[in-house]
Amino acid sequence: MHDSAGSVFLADCPARLAVDIITNKWAVVVLFALSRRPRRHGELVDLVGGISRKVLTQTLRRLQSYGLIERRAYAEAPPRVEYSLTDLGQTLTGPIAALTDWATTYGAAVADFQEAAEEGQQDAPTSDS
Repeated sequence: MHDSAGSVFLADCPARLAVDIITNKWAVVVLFALSRRPRRHGELVDLVGGISRKVLTQTLRRLQSYGLIERRAYAEAPPRVEYSLTDLGQTLTGPIAALTDWATTYGAAVADFQEAAEEGQQDAPTSDS
């Protein structure tokens, strides 16, 4: 992304892969949830508010296919499966922390702007009027 202005537009640019990973609605949240310790599927469902079991499973598989998380099944009765960050996945904890800090600092300003924009749209005359 920083070697030339146009490289981020190339289909095989590593920056596009990174953007693809972090722009998934649930990926960053799941990675953040795993940043402290390994977790079971049910723990993640409870921890990540609003995610369905199906979407969590899809997200975990996707992150596993990128080499960012590891799925470990234990030979126990009943079976136990835990998910954890790989070494590669651990490298995203810094950028995710930076995004979290930004959201904490500026999230209210974004929400205020959106609210003001919505109010402005309601007050503005439509082109049909």
